[in-house]
Amino acid sequence: MDDTDTALLAALRRDARTPLAELAKQLGRSRATLRARIERMQADGTIRGFTVLTREDVARSPVRGLMMLGIEGAGTSRLIHRLQGFVPVRAVHSTNGKWDLIVELGAATLEELDQTLFAIRELPGITSSETNLLLSTRAG
Repeated sequence: MDDTDTALLAALRRDARTPLAELAKQLGRSRATLRARIERMQADGTIRGFTVLTREDVARSPVRGLMMLGIEGAGTSRLIHRLQGFVPVRAVHSTNGKWDLIVELGAATLEELDQTLFAIRELPGITSSETNLLLSTRAG
């Protein structure tokens, strides 16, 4: 799996119904290339299916938070890949300012979130972190 596969999976996680033409535009690849990559990842089991996110799904992750990470060295891509392997990680964003990455988290319990935070802080290359719990979401 390379950077294109990782970016493709992230885009599909955000919205699995995104048309191939839009994915191609976002990722700077041809539709044929992305179709072949999706088919390969389905065949090798990387992609096991596509699903719909409902309000009930959000309720299953009632403990949500944002974890800001400071990192050192040139291992950002490797670190992002590792972060995406944690089940409670919903998205990883690069940013500017004090923090290098912002990680969106969703867990069923505070204990699950705490275990995830602990495991993330132990990853090589992370120098500092700050976590904020999301208490409520107000639609605009």
